[in-house]
Amino acid sequence: MAPDRTPQQRKTRKAKGKDKTGPPGEQLDAAILRSKPEFNALEVAAETGVTIEETRRLWRALGFPEFVGDKAYTAADIEAVATLMSFVDSGAVDFDTAVNLTRGVGQTMARLADWEVSALVSRVEEMEAGAEATGSRIGSALRLIDEVNPPFERLLVYAWRRHLAAAVGRIEAMGAKDEDLHTIDVTVGFADLVSFTALSNTLDRDEIGDLVEVFESRCQDVVARYGGRIIKSLGDSVLFVTSGAEDGVAVSEGIINVIGRDAKMPDVRLGLASGPVVQRLGDIFGPPVNMAARLTAVARRNRLIVDQNTADLLPAAEWENRRLPARPVRGFGLVEPVAVRRR
Repeated sequence: MAPDRTPQQRKTRKAKGKDKTGPPGEQLDAAILRSKPEFNALEVAAETGVTIEETRRLWRALGFPEFVGDKAYTAADIEAVATLMSFVDSGAVDFDTAVNLTRGVGQTMARLADWEVSALVSRVEEMEAGAEATGSRIGSALRLIDEVNPPFERLLVYAWRRHLAAAVGRIEAMGAKDEDLHTIDVTVGFADLVSFTALSNTLDRDEIGDLVEVFESRCQDVVARYGGRIIKSLGDSVLFVTSGAEDGVAVSEGIINVIGRDAKMPDVRLGLASGPVVQRLGDIFGPPVNMAARLTAVARRNRLIVDQNTADLLPAAEWENRRLPARPVRGFGLVEPVAVRRR
């Protein structure tokens, strides 16, 4: 079971609260964290009953550097470690699994936090330029935190539950192997903007940001429409999966329509490959992933090419395919890509 709360631990919980005094950075930290850094790593370990090495592993897994001897940890940090260790101590998971889950939370939340801040910066500027001005950006930021964070935290829990249910459903629907629940059969798609590096050298920072945002948001909309899922985006490319080959082709055609047919956007190339992939750490791995990425290098602008496995999964009565000349594909040797179209 989780260790009993000590008097000091109970005291730190009572100390939680917002502090709007002190330097601007400390005001923002206090408003967001709702408690002040008061403990070092040794004190966190003593408060929670875990070893100092376990404390450091969890902190690194969250994505933060270690603070040796510094008062860098808050009462909330102590509570988080105690909560995590409660289901380790109950036997639900072992400590290594807990660290793995913590790493997933850390990586996801780090990107989400950056996303949230970049999205709200413009709102802070608007507030300071209008009738809602407080006289400083810090003042507007504090007000925005007060108004946005409580409902946003509820939204986070809701979205996590919905995505957890969807992830469990995919394991079943995509035919996870009985002997390995990490392995599923999918169609993997890779969409890549053409000449993005050269184009980005001619744009200013705002224009590059707008371009990437439009590309990712449009791809997300198309992938979601056909029941697929974006695995990751890398600025000028997007990796996605669908449960079947026809959905993969539909997504690819949709991306070509909303990106490649838009005169204001760069051209795009797409590759599809099908087969078993391994799901780990929120990512997927396996030959279909590599093949889909490699096919974009040989695809023509605003065109889709697929591997033979994907072509074979498309109903022959509805689709026709044409083998393209064999060409070297890094890691696969000579490959004959396939062009497909509806009959």
